[in-house]
Amino acid sequence: MKKRNLTLMMAGLLAMGTASMALADEAADKCAELIDAIYVQERTETTDADCAAAKEAWDALTDEQKEMVEGEEADPDYFGRDTGDASLDDPRNADEIGENELLVVSFGTSFNDSRAQDIGGIEKALEEAFPDWSVRRAFTAQIIINHVQARDGEFIDNMDQALERAVANGVKNLVVQPTHLMRGYEFDEMCEAVSAYEDQFESIKIAQPMLGEVGEGDADVNDDKKEAAQAIMDAAVASSGYDTAEAAAEDGTAFVLMGHGTSHTAKVTYRQMGAQMDELGFENVFIGTVEGEPEETACEAVIEAAAAAGYKNIILRPLMVVAGDHACNDMAGEEEDSWKSMFEASGEFESVEAQIEGMGRIEGIQDIYIAHTQAAMDAE
Repeated sequence: MKKRNLTLMMAGLLAMGTASMALADEAADKCAELIDAIYVQERTETTDADCAAAKEAWDALTDEQKEMVEGEEADPDYFGRDTGDASLDDPRNADEIGENELLVVSFGTSFNDSRAQDIGGIEKALEEAFPDWSVRRAFTAQIIINHVQARDGEFIDNMDQALERAVANGVKNLVVQPTHLMRGYEFDEMCEAVSAYEDQFESIKIAQPMLGEVGEGDADVNDDKKEAAQAIMDAAVASSGYDTAEAAAEDGTAFVLMGHGTSHTAKVTYRQMGAQMDELGFENVFIGTVEGEPEETACEAVIEAAAAAGYKNIILRPLMVVAGDHACNDMAGEEEDSWKSMFEASGEFESVEAQIEGMGRIEGIQDIYIAHTQAAMDAE
């Protein structure tokens, strides 16, 4: 009789354990569903509530359950990854703007440190340069806005919210300064969003992105590209320990600048930046892109080119305004498909290092945006 009771007790405990595991799985799956629901590019009437629900579900999980979160887009890093202190960032979404607004438009990033240093660095520089204008922020990536809101409780305006805020505050003169690298898809979409509000202001002016006009041919460069190329190389050399790029080249070291890439006709910009680097004498600079567009900027092609040129040491650095997900994961991550891992796996190089620094924190780059804003303000 005792043996039968013990068997029943063990079976009961096993059933309880199985049920507990099932509940844990269910809770993790529910959290993943809620994360996937806010991993969208459209803001709706339920977005705020959906963001709050996702965070509440995450906070209710145990550490073990958090590791089980997995969905179409959801994973434990969505809420669990430490990207810095969000409180150090200013969302610049205050009212009482006044008649003159300078709206700084960025794609955005969920990496807190990068958002404060790179995007925030540009915004602060513009604020100091134009004290008579209220500097405000807009992100074009609702996915990122939702991520930051859900995880950190920081509310960042999307384009419509920012423009509606300007209208509600009685802004008369609006200058829009994109932090985009080039006049690609993001720039086009931003211009389309602004055009819908043209009759709401006395004047609207859109400034150039960092690299200015695209140009036509591969070697079609301009002063913006020249200044940007010089600024990023000055920063790269300063962080490398070398005195000059020439000294790095003599030591067998090349710099690989990784951009995003695009299928937009503006992809010629990457070739133009390569031509600009050559024109400035930076022969040990190679430009690549995450998307591999243009074709010669794919990681495999850059590895082949750098190896064929005889370089044995590689320094990776983002050719991006923000050192966010692409820089930390696609460029410098530990996964086998990251650029750092692929360069190492090629067996062609003795060392591969990464500088995780966005262009937005470079003073010379900030100066380009200031000049573009001034030009827009001065335009008739």
